[in-house]
Amino acid sequence: MNLRRHTLSVALLAVLIAPAAHAEVALDVIADSEVSFEGLVQADFNKFDNDFANLNGDALDGSDADQELRRAEIVLKGKGPGNFEWVLGYDAKADKYLDVNAKYKLGGNGNHFVQLGQFKQPNSLEELSSTKNNDFISKALVTNTFGVARRLGAAYRFGDVNWGVTTSYFGREMTRNLAHGSGFGARGNWAPINETGNVLHFGLSYVDYDTDADTLRLRARPNADLAGQRIVDTGNMTNADRQATIGGEAMWISGPFKLQTEYMQASVDRYNNGNPRQSNDFDASSGYVSGLWNITGESWGYKDGVPTTPLPNNPGSGMWQLGLRYDTIDLNDGNAIPGATPTAASLVNGVLGGEMDTWTVGVNWYWRSNFKFMLNYVKVDSSRYFIRTPAAPYAALPANNNMLVNREVDDNPSILEARVQFYW
Repeated sequence: MNLRRHTLSVALLAVLIAPAAHAEVALDVIADSEVSFEGLVQADFNKFDNDFANLNGDALDGSDADQELRRAEIVLKGKGPGNFEWVLGYDAKADKYLDVNAKYKLGGNGNHFVQLGQFKQPNSLEELSSTKNNDFISKALVTNTFGVARRLGAAYRFGDVNWGVTTSYFGREMTRNLAHGSGFGARGNWAPINETGNVLHFGLSYVDYDTDADTLRLRARPNADLAGQRIVDTGNMTNADRQATIGGEAMWISGPFKLQTEYMQASVDRYNNGNPRQSNDFDASSGYVSGLWNITGESWGYKDGVPTTPLPNNPGSGMWQLGLRYDTIDLNDGNAIPGATPTAASLVNGVLGGEMDTWTVGVNWYWRSNFKFMLNYVKVDSSRYFIRTPAAPYAALPANNNMLVNREVDDNPSILEARVQFYW
């Protein structure tokens, strides 16, 4: 659309004219509000070594790789008048709104405020961290599958530099036809050690929301944002009332090293669907452990319960990072019935969405103050039970396969990923 192209042009122009500094570009003081401008442009490349499913987004082009402009974000921010702050963000690539909200700091304390509008909900350490400083190209399986991102709502936070509690009530996403379902959430964070270059963090979160339209589908790509298929997938779970997710998180920063982990357990309440073989409820889980090393010696900061990424000590040579992450997800809650009549209802008791483990090795280069280059290698180990039914013989199988029937299938691809990023 024209708006998207115009917005992207403005974003790219800002990259060219922005000064070589990581901070936002100050614009003006309007109605006693100090207005500034930020932006983020990311371009990704994925090369797939397929195993079972064809992960190429355009399976007909004969290629084993995909490339895409991933994000083109522009953000206006304002401070003032008084204790008010506001933000207006838009992603021209995805054609959707980002943070669009106003915040009022109570008593002048930055960790004590009320917030109205669209914002990231209080769950997931990785989700709440800045996208431009992601440790790996794709967010973790648990974040992408169970994390609740931006929604319209209201939030209240109380705390100080070492701890905080945030509660929220939220509804749909601001952009039409995206995430729906009203609910509530809460997150508590505590840093018993919070010193320069030495931080120990713990967090606990809980979100509970209406699944909307009584249908829910949980699925995950193999840690590759451009993959054309999700290789673990519950399919549409009907008669789903609400989803509740509890999450735990921990992080340790020691000089140039950072160790981080998160785990989430999700429960879906399903009302009686008239099928005595089918369990009313569904439980799933996911988590990750990651380690990062700043080879050039920089350490992280800590603010509002999330880490902050530093500038390079030597901008000319930049900051180099090495990272390793292990991800796991389990979307199985049921079992196959041996010898049953080959229909979807009789073959499975419960839901068998599959299991997946991935290892990601990555290297990041923050060059000067506005450029970042990332290279990741992902190795996947997954299995999923596929069903062939008389009504739809291969409905559950990937498009490139026409021979496998009612049995568990292993899918173990590997993926090479690259990202180029400009931000200001």
